[in-house]
Amino acid sequence: MVRLNRVAALLTGDSRSAQVVPPSGSAAWLTVLAAAAMALLAVFALALTLATGRLAERWSGALSQSATVRITAPQERMEAQTRQVLDILATTPGVADARAIEPAETRALLAPWFGPDLPVESLPIPQLIEVTETAGGFDAEGLSLRLKAEAPGATLDDHMRWRKPLVEAAGWIRALGFLALGLTGAGMAAMVTLAAQAALAANRQVIRVLRLIGARDAYIGRAFVRRFTLRAFFGALAGTLPGMAAVALLPAASEAGGFLTGLGFSGAQWLWPLAIPPVAAIVAFWATRAAAFRMLREVQ
Repeated sequence: MVRLNRVAALLTGDSRSAQVVPPSGSAAWLTVLAAAAMALLAVFALALTLATGRLAERWSGALSQSATVRITAPQERMEAQTRQVLDILATTPGVADARAIEPAETRALLAPWFGPDLPVESLPIPQLIEVTETAGGFDAEGLSLRLKAEAPGATLDDHMRWRKPLVEAAGWIRALGFLALGLTGAGMAAMVTLAAQAALAANRQVIRVLRLIGARDAYIGRAFVRRFTLRAFFGALAGTLPGMAAVALLPAASEAGGFLTGLGFSGAQWLWPLAIPPVAAIVAFWATRAAAFRMLREVQ
């Protein structure tokens, strides 16, 4: 809060101190363009990071309360085996519902790979039973052992092998997203620092004259810091708004699109990108301040 208050006071304070610093030409454009580019990248990195969390929760949630029993048996015994497994599941604590997947549903599941005319009835395709868990869930290991003993052709899949990689992958993508945000901030700090150093080096004579008439280094440094902080703020704002507009144009989440859709912001998450310009101003403030006072110590 103290740092934020100092930056706010600098931005809203007296602008006359900045007027003693001549325009710095290309350094000004470098600061604005660097801040805009970094802010644009930050918006996309933030959108990807937040969307990854939502996607992982949606996929994991869809799999967490369900399981599948796969029955492999000769065709003449398939119906009896299916009834036997359904009877076992009906008496299993933690199972809310169990139903056999109809051939039409199996055909629809396989249609994207084999076409809609696949003769499911004539192929040795396992019978699938969809199991819905209660909130407390069931004992997967105990149910697997019971199925192995009473229905040797039945195999339980509790989707754990699907859920765990999803959660791990989402965690890594979120970490990479935050790393990208950190690198974006570091890149902007480096560009602002270089621009500030170039401006200070170009105004060595001005700094000497200001010292001769009694200006202190704190006054001179504040003039440079204010100018570059404002440039970074408005440059980041110029990059953030188009970035938010581009994210808004991305396709909305849909089952057909899978993970390629829904990569934007949702609800209150649209407020997160608005923090990028103030954060850019804070980064520019401290980067310019460090560069300014280091250069001022070198100018005699």
